[in-house]
Amino acid sequence: MSESTRAAGQVVLDYLREQASALDSLAPRVRRDEPDAVHQMRVATRRLRSTLRTFRRVIGPAGHLDEELRWLAGLLGEARDAEVLADHLESALATVPAEQLIGPVQARIKIHFAPVAARAREAVLEALDSGRYDSLRDEVGQLTAGRLPGARAGRPSRDVLPREVRRAYRAMARRMGRARRAAPGPARDTALHQARKAAKRARYAGELAQPAIGRPARRFTRQVKAVQSLLGDHHDAVIARQQERGLGMEAHVSGENAFTYGLLYQRESQAADELRARALKAWEKASRPRYRRWMS
Repeated sequence: MSESTRAAGQVVLDYLREQASALDSLAPRVRRDEPDAVHQMRVATRRLRSTLRTFRRVIGPAGHLDEELRWLAGLLGEARDAEVLADHLESALATVPAEQLIGPVQARIKIHFAPVAARAREAVLEALDSGRYDSLRDEVGQLTAGRLPGARAGRPSRDVLPREVRRAYRAMARRMGRARRAAPGPARDTALHQARKAAKRARYAGELAQPAIGRPARRFTRQVKAVQSLLGDHHDAVIARQQERGLGMEAHVSGENAFTYGLLYQRESQAADELRARALKAWEKASRPRYRRWMS
């Protein structure tokens, strides 16, 4: 039996099992504080949650599990964001000429982020040792143990999956349209962040469909991933800019020169503008009909 004629429920179940396995294998690595373990576990959690939402007509109701995955992803996200933001600011500082590096900037960044990262890691470890996490794992195990009960689970994957991916794509298209029309400022940054999340769901949906659909789904996923990556970099620049402003104000109140923070802020603002333009250009390409004909 070819992948395209397999039941949609089986294809979705295979993907869910893959992510569930990743979740279980990554937990010990997170406890050992291995590099990138938090990030990978966060991605597995998000893939599971995204699949529950995008393919709910195949999977069936899973509202409680969705909320529990949201809880776990949030904790992992706080730990990961602390790591990424500190690294981002330190990398930015490394490119600042010595004559423009005024005041104890490196020290302030380290002093600020060390306790943030420590608290976030403690929260993650506490969660992994909790009964709530054990219940989450049990619920995932029950979902992946047998057939999925959704109304479309028994239909051929070639008939079901393209339509479900199309729904995710259309949600992304709506978000991108709102982001394009939004006025400059915080509202536009928020709209682009929402578009990024929609792009991520469309990407994961495309990934799931690849075994059954093949090359068309791979091409679609590659294009959507490019948009998502640029929007992710844009979001990182926006968050870094906000953090640099806050650190600059703290430095000023402490009697330090805040020049370098202002320099970093300006750089991030310029980078955010460039990334937005690149993301919209990538979207123009990704939304071409040839990448989504297979969904009709």
